[in-house]
Amino acid sequence: MTHLSPQQDYSAATSGESGTKVLVVDDDAALLRALTISLTARGYEVVGARSGEEGLDRAAHRHPDIVLLDLGLPGIDGREVIQGLRGWSSVPIIVLSARHQSVSKVQALDLGADDYLTKPFGMDELLARLRAALRRTVTEPEEPLVEAEGFTVDLVAKRVTRDGVDVHLTPKEWDIVEVLVRNPGRLVSQRQLLHDVWGPGYETETEYLRVLMGRVRRKLELDHSRPRHFRTEPGMGYRFEP
Repeated sequence: MTHLSPQQDYSAATSGESGTKVLVVDDDAALLRALTISLTARGYEVVGARSGEEGLDRAAHRHPDIVLLDLGLPGIDGREVIQGLRGWSSVPIIVLSARHQSVSKVQALDLGADDYLTKPFGMDELLARLRAALRRTVTEPEEPLVEAEGFTVDLVAKRVTRDGVDVHLTPKEWDIVEVLVRNPGRLVSQRQLLHDVWGPGYETETEYLRVLMGRVRRKLELDHSRPRHFRTEPGMGYRFEP
């Protein structure tokens, strides 16, 4: 039996029972090895890459179900990898990075990443994010009704009810609810929300977003001072948790 060492090529895949293929792109050999061991033990198939170029090549030839991607890579960096992947694939991308600046996180999300974890992170949290991202890829066709504690969103009729009674939302309030509800569990950046709700040219008007989210929470959350469903990621964006 051959044992892989940090110096060996992690392009070889290790199979798990689930058959879900995870591409891990990170130049940290120790982390790559640890993730390979941990994910394989939980039934995933792992494919590794240590550079951006290698990651894009693995993605093209191995067709992963999800990508775990570091931003600070040798050669082309993680942001360029996201751009490259989004040119032809909608595969979920979770960014793993030691960069704490919110601008790097927002840039990654704006380029098409689905979620973001800052190193160091707990394995339990990574697994939860991974499962959530994978669930979102198999929710077709989209359910027209989204039920949360205390309210229901009808995406076809474009209406929200609370205990069977219609909740009046302004057009902008509905727009932000719709964007977030259609991306359950996914972190949507402030810039993306501003663009989708107000349009081009408003991407820096974060005060508009803060005020609007406050109104939505007062109408839909059971306790708007401690929101459970419309969650804030400070400096980054918002997330809808059903």
